[in-house]
Amino acid sequence: MEWVYGNSRQKYFYISEPHNDFIFSVLAEELGFIGCVAVIILFAIFIWRGIIIAMKAPDMFGSLLATGITSLIGFQAIINIAVVTASMPVTGISLPFFSYGGTSLIILLAAVGILLNISRQSEKL
Repeated sequence: MEWVYGNSRQKYFYISEPHNDFIFSVLAEELGFIGCVAVIILFAIFIWRGIIIAMKAPDMFGSLLATGITSLIGFQAIINIAVVTASMPVTGISLPFFSYGGTSLIILLAAVGILLNISRQSEKL
């Protein structure tokens, strides 16, 4: 049996909104357990680095802004993964950086850009 990326079966009429709310289940079917663990580890590293950036921010505003951006993306990822694993009721929150939609991606990338700028400002001290 040959594995080809994109041959997921559950995205065809088995789950609602497979490109938005349930993208993690399609990712789990195509990449398996290792892919799911890798995505969760990447989100955990993002949250960890965001907390480090918030602690090293040069002022209180930068610290609060970094904490807010990190918690926004972290909670969004945690809630989406909890919805997909049936640990929570369906909320309609998309998985950051993975779900379909240009506006969400642009806003998230702008937020990460602000987070990187806070990190850059703290290195100059």
